[in-house]
Amino acid sequence: MTQSNYLQPDDLEAFFAEMSDVAPISKPDTVEIKQRDPLGEAKRLKRTALEKETDPLKCELTLEMTQPLDPYDVISHKQDGIQNGVYKNLRLGKYPIESRLNLTQMSIEQARDMLVESVATNFKQGVRVMLIQHGLGLKSKPMPGKLKSYLNIWLPRLPQVIACHSAHKSHGGLASTYVLMKKNPQQKLINREKHAKRFIG
Repeated sequence: MTQSNYLQPDDLEAFFAEMSDVAPISKPDTVEIKQRDPLGEAKRLKRTALEKETDPLKCELTLEMTQPLDPYDVISHKQDGIQNGVYKNLRLGKYPIESRLNLTQMSIEQARDMLVESVATNFKQGVRVMLIQHGLGLKSKPMPGKLKSYLNIWLPRLPQVIACHSAHKSHGGLASTYVLMKKNPQQKLINREKHAKRFIG
């Protein structure tokens, strides 16, 4: 008698008993493959590099108040070697403002971080004069002129800043401050090459 090719009832029971703890194969998980965004990646890397550069500066700018200013005091600072004529033109608002930074309505820590990042970015782009809007802070706590007082301490400590002065009335007066920054040699060379190409073209 030929042996049957089919499993006998006893064999089926044994088979199912052995397979009772085996889970069926589930539908494989789908993996979403996102297309690379070179522009977004470049921005991220640029941001990371800027953060590494500015973080030490943020730590150097104190959050302790050591030199309080009256809201109507003038912010005034220039490094040694800055010509009096240059500083006078800055005080009078005769230089074109290439960048503006509004720090009003920010906490002291937010204002510090924004200041450091903005100054670093503007310096890399070759900006020479920027205007910082900080307000008078007449009602600020725990003292009037709080943010302005901090700026008076911070600005001279930033390596890119060579002079600063409270603004002319036309640019906000004592509620704003001009900032004169060092020349960026690399950006100066890039600008020179651009002008040369325009002239040749």
